[in-house]
Amino acid sequence: MTLGPTHMKTDETLTFTLTVSGMDCADCARTVQSGVLQLDGVESCAVSFATERAQIVGRVDRDAVVHRVRELGYDVVETAAAATETPDAPRNFVAYLWQRADTRAALLAAILIVPTVILSELAGVRHLLLDLAAVAAMVLAGWPIARSGWHNLRINHTLNINALMTIAAVGAVAIGAYTEAGMVMVLFAIGEALEGYTAGRARRALRSFTDLMPRDATRVDEHGATTIVPVDALAPGDRILVKPGDRIPLDGRVIEGVSGVNQAAITGESMPVGKEPGDEVLAGTVNGDGALEVVVTSTVEDNTFSRIVALVREAQEAQAPTQRTIDRFAAVYTPAVVVLALLVATIPPLVWGAPFLNPAEGGFGWLYRALALLVVACPCALVISTPVAIISAISNAARRGMLIKGGAILERLPTIKVLAFDKTGTLTQGRPQVVAVRAPGCADEAGCDAMQACAACAETLTLAAALEARSEHPLAQAIVSAADDQGFDPRRHQVSGVRALGGRGIHGTVDGHTVVVASHAHFDAAVPHDAAHCRQAQDDAAQGRTPVLVSVDGVYRGTIALMDTVRPTAAAAVDALRAGGMAHIAMLTGDHAAAAGAMAAQTGVTDVRAGLLPADKTAAVDELRTAYGPIAMVGDGINYAPAVARADVGIALGTAHTGTAQAMETADVSIMSDDLGRLPFLFALARAALRTIHTNIAVSIGIKLVFILLVVAGRGTMWMAVLADVGTSLLVTLYGMRLLGWNNRGRGDVVNAP
Repeated sequence: MTLGPTHMKTDETLTFTLTVSGMDCADCARTVQSGVLQLDGVESCAVSFATERAQIVGRVDRDAVVHRVRELGYDVVETAAAATETPDAPRNFVAYLWQRADTRAALLAAILIVPTVILSELAGVRHLLLDLAAVAAMVLAGWPIARSGWHNLRINHTLNINALMTIAAVGAVAIGAYTEAGMVMVLFAIGEALEGYTAGRARRALRSFTDLMPRDATRVDEHGATTIVPVDALAPGDRILVKPGDRIPLDGRVIEGVSGVNQAAITGESMPVGKEPGDEVLAGTVNGDGALEVVVTSTVEDNTFSRIVALVREAQEAQAPTQRTIDRFAAVYTPAVVVLALLVATIPPLVWGAPFLNPAEGGFGWLYRALALLVVACPCALVISTPVAIISAISNAARRGMLIKGGAILERLPTIKVLAFDKTGTLTQGRPQVVAVRAPGCADEAGCDAMQACAACAETLTLAAALEARSEHPLAQAIVSAADDQGFDPRRHQVSGVRALGGRGIHGTVDGHTVVVASHAHFDAAVPHDAAHCRQAQDDAAQGRTPVLVSVDGVYRGTIALMDTVRPTAAAAVDALRAGGMAHIAMLTGDHAAAAGAMAAQTGVTDVRAGLLPADKTAAVDELRTAYGPIAMVGDGINYAPAVARADVGIALGTAHTGTAQAMETADVSIMSDDLGRLPFLFALARAALRTIHTNIAVSIGIKLVFILLVVAGRGTMWMAVLADVGTSLLVTLYGMRLLGWNNRGRGDVVNAP
């Protein structure tokens, strides 16, 4: 369909995404992006070679954009097809070539050129039919390339690599180098297709991830009858039946049945997690051998799995600083080599009388060398060197339950010198329990067990729970849970005026009495209590407990001692991080120094900063950065927002368990499980990715420089130059794709992630 200018603009600003196929390298993405930006009404356009997606904003008709993309020689996969169909991966490269008309033509051209090269170049046979076969191969392989180059020149007013290859091939025909003209076009066409084929393998890592979502679900009506329905027909509140072995389609809550659920797709943990009525289940996880009835709590557009997929896709599309630098360099490199080619073609013949055409006695004239330089001007290997490594590393991390927010974060991770842990819920299990309650009227000086509290201790626990029921803090939840276990119902109390005490506790009115539940430090500063209560609180702290003191109407009423346990993987993770090169590891906590020190002794953390208010944690991050260098802050994704915002990298731990979409959105890295052993793997993967990127860049630039020198010196041929370019592009692509399956087995400095 041909669209005139009157069809191109709309009255309202639209935002839409297209799936663009046929992009074989990052230069193709730039061509599409520039072409779409030329349309009237387009405000912004971002095209990602990594994900084959174009995001357009503007007062422009979608059909006009589709027409422009196709005009440039690429295609658009319609939204419905892209959403519902995932084409089977080609069995091999030949099958991939046969999928598209232009690559089929390149395959036929290759069949034509191979005997021509053997007879003409190797056997020295000269015949008109061989020359015609070479020209035919050039036309077959080169027509799509020439057409794309022409459209780019007409629309974007720039010479892209397709145009340069066309000029080089036509120039070779003009000077009688027919076989080389055919070879250049065939090798370039096949090479571009090979880049697309290998990059497609990296893209399929994400596509196979998204394919984990089932398209149908078994809905249960109010009479217990079941119906198979599309997943997008489900709404929050619907009941579904998840049979043994089925994948759970949406987030929900179990209302009937008991089973083990494999959450590897979300958290990377392959061990099944037991689920029973009341437990949350996540979209994309696999039910074990028991049937579950689940009430849906999310939609198909907004659930844990869809958020992960969206974040991974956004991460792959986000450009890393190195990639932006390379793109800027490539934008200068290509025209610079074109200018060099013009100088090579003209200066030696005009100034020194050197041969312009190839001399009869052999060797290469300066026109031929200039044409060969046009081939060397292709920046594909350099441009693809960074994104393929980033795509692969981010996909690898995502499969293991770690979401890295783009290449910029991936490149920043290896620079981190300080790792600061939040204590509660990060180094510890985050599930503190009440281990003792003491009240002035208690007969036992040591206090009561929470499960067998005397009347005085029970009243203290109830008053505290009535107030703490309004808080989400882990200590508050533990106090409420202990009260519930004793049959106390905090909701029976009249509670008002609840407010936080700046990270030290909570204050409010319960049944007409002013109640304070706070830390020992707050009581020392604001609430009278005797020396015996101080000693008891200090003894609690020395044992690794957290004492929470309670007062009623300004009078000390008792102490609740709580204790958390260190995560099983914490000590090994800290050791592995140190072995991997982490210069400094610290703990930041609002808990008192004695309890924090007891936890630190079990984990191997030596720098403990305790008794910190939220503002103090932010200041501690600044101090650590000043003293040691770039810092990463690790927390549970809920209670550490100011500190993580100040850190160079914020890492949220256990986001699948906390269920907080906000944590996934705000953290630079989200670790879905609560396994600290993922951290050493994360940093090791980032270091491997950075090494790969630097190696790829060095190889790409090094080979380009070598061939520029060889061509100018008359030692390099056109087909050698294009073969080197194709080979380098393939080499850096495959080297970057190693990161898809990279693991740290055999490297003693990190903990293996499964």
